[in-house]
Amino acid sequence: MARPEQVLVLEPQHELKFKGPFTDVVTAYLKLSNPTDRNICFKVKTTAPRRYCVRPNSGIIDAGASINVSVMLQPFDYDPNEKSKHKFMVQSVLAPFDMTDMEGVWKEAKPDELMDSKLRCSFEMPLENDKTHESENNKTLSSSTSSVKTEPSALPKSASASLDDGEVKKIMEECKRLQMEVQRLWEENKQIREDDGLRKRKVTSVSAPHSSAMATSVVRDEGLSTRILAFCVLFFVIGVIIGKLVL
Repeated sequence: MARPEQVLVLEPQHELKFKGPFTDVVTAYLKLSNPTDRNICFKVKTTAPRRYCVRPNSGIIDAGASINVSVMLQPFDYDPNEKSKHKFMVQSVLAPFDMTDMEGVWKEAKPDELMDSKLRCSFEMPLENDKTHESENNKTLSSSTSSVKTEPSALPKSASASLDDGEVKKIMEECKRLQMEVQRLWEENKQIREDDGLRKRKVTSVSAPHSSAMATSVVRDEGLSTRILAFCVLFFVIGVIIGKLVL
């Protein structure tokens, strides 16, 4: 008995194209759409499982929904004279209404319930014209990005220029106010110093005899302290000398 026709809609339908250079991972995309009113289980298989990484490689597509599958080709040494023999197969089966285990569905599925579609793989290296066009697009994109970045920076400058006049006026007024405040404080300080000097002269004239006696006693105390300190230093030096002689 022939297998039923695939109900999933594949984009692309027949071929997965991988465009080099192949020194890094190259990804192709496969879109699976479910136009039916039933949920569908699917699997993606390949004849070269070591060369590809498929995400997701299996799952369930709800009724009326779609899913994008990433097919990642691993880096390899590309030979333009070698034709690709790699193939992919998308296998599907209607999901039971009471499904609890997807793996069990595949094990219990009968051959006449399975649907499949096959795709071949092709490798292409970019042409020189494509490289030039791509580089030009990158330059255009970078220049447009830089222009977008510079425009906002120009706007704040014009806005700040319009605000400078008002700000400068405020600063000048504040400077004048501070200068007046400093002048007032300086005059008050000068008056305080004059009053304080006058008060000190009056106190000095009244207590001159007492202050002279106190000054004399202070000089005597300082002289005594100096003598005691000199004696201490002398005794210390003598002790050091005696210690060295004993040793």
